Amino acid sequence: MSLNRRTFLHAASAALGMALADAAFARIAYAEGAAGTLRVAIAKPAGNLDPQSHYAIWAIQDLMFEPLVRYGKGGQIEPCLATDWKIEDGGKKLALTLRQGVTFQDGTVFDAAACKWNLERWLGLDQFSWMNCSKYFDTLEVVDDYHVTLHFKEPVLALMQELSYTRPPRFLSPKSVRADGKFVEPVGTGPWRQLSADDTQSVFERYDGYWGEKPSYSRLEAKVIPDARARVAALRANEIDLTGGFWVAPLTPEEAKQLDAAGLNVVIDPGNVTLVMAYNPDHGAALKDPQVRKAISIAIDRAAISKALYHGYARPAGNLFSSALPYAGTQHDAPVRDVAAASGLLEKAGWTGGPIRTRGGKPLTLEMVVSPDAVPGSRVIAEVIQSEMKEIGIDLVIRSVDHATKHTDMLERKYDLGFFLTYGAPYDPFGTVVALCLSTFNNDVEGKLFVDPANLDPLINAATAATGDQIEPTIQKVYDWLRDNDAIAPLVYVPSIWAHSKRVQGFTSPATEYDMPYENIVLAD
Repeated sequence: MSLNRRTFLHAASAALGMALADAAFARIAYAEGAAGTLRVAIAKPAGNLDPQSHYAIWAIQDLMFEPLVRYGKGGQIEPCLATDWKIEDGGKKLALTLRQGVTFQDGTVFDAAACKWNLERWLGLDQFSWMNCSKYFDTLEVVDDYHVTLHFKEPVLALMQELSYTRPPRFLSPKSVRADGKFVEPVGTGPWRQLSADDTQSVFERYDGYWGEKPSYSRLEAKVIPDARARVAALRANEIDLTGGFWVAPLTPEEAKQLDAAGLNVVIDPGNVTLVMAYNPDHGAALKDPQVRKAISIAIDRAAISKALYHGYARPAGNLFSSALPYAGTQHDAPVRDVAAASGLLEKAGWTGGPIRTRGGKPLTLEMVVSPDAVPGSRVIAEVIQSEMKEIGIDLVIRSVDHATKHTDMLERKYDLGFFLTYGAPYDPFGTVVALCLSTFNNDVEGKLFVDPANLDPLINAATAATGDQIEPTIQKVYDWLRDNDAIAPLVYVPSIWAHSKRVQGFTSPATEYDMPYENIVLAD
């Protein structure tokens, strides 16, 4: 198996250079207080918007392209282009009722024929086998103009979650590709129609033929501002109205504090991504002992990390996933720092003496690999942990690397300790559990949080095979094993940060980091 989601993510984000940053910002022409226009910052040009490609900004695609179902807050699956669905035959059959009265922005009717054309662009193809619904796809049956049935070779884990993804499942007009199937222009069923796009901005107008609730304003401009400081300045100068989001135009907690102090509206969402510290016992022999892993975990002051890096916006984590996600498991409080208990565990494990503990004449030295490019703030966190490890007699060496080297080292497991971010909604919990913990899953970018083929793999396989009422108890066994064996060290739940101008009213943070929060907004022009 192969997971390519993060490959696409990092390939897209790595495309920006400083030359582009300077040139793009210099070319932006702002319309001061543009009536009826929402001006949103994006960190890079929108890219190729074909829903079956993997290089665009998800949130820009979200403006135009819609899925069969949407992922709502807390993991609730909500109707979109499908108004009803039934999973039958033990999870191997999905009967869909399509929404009537929907047209693409070029006037093409959305019906079973258009649905079939779209689904057959990706279902069953090898390049999309990282999605279970594509990997196990068998046949597609058109029942009538507004009913389609999908058949799968095996039950599909988290089927409706997968169908809510931004890509590849979202729907494109059949007329927006050439005869050979090559993408030409972005035409979807969503509330926004693209007017123009270049390296400085993408401009959209409201699609008044939209089937659902239409935005209250008529125009949306996505301004390319690669530099975070420039985005903050633009918001303070009323040159943009909205910025933030991990994959759109991220704000640091420090920048959020600055904007809040300047009287701008800052919205902190608890988020659904977890920052996790991984142990690699295959590289650091001392980490084979669960007592050593637990000692390290309880020697970390998670509240201090939240304060130092996130200005108190992040919540210390006691679980792999927060309760914001479905099937997140029994929730536990974050471990409280206990230096005495940590030292006692190391003594019990045979690591004695000081100031750096030894065993068999070898010092307890561990290497932590960090990349601030890949995980913002990771160097600061590493330095906090380094100081805390010294107090319990562990010599922690920090090795900072660039983005590419970090992924190579993680993939080749050339580290003792390292940081991972879980995938977040709508991919979790199963995206992270399978990709980062199942030994037989070929994660070709990030390596693994922790693997144990003999003990952990059977639990994960049972969870992915479960259906109905059995999903929750079987995935709980995975969480319990990770916790009982101190296999990972969740640190904090990473907040989602947005900031907006006073003219934006009714803002609510999106259900996932892949959505654009344009809904419910009213502009006070």
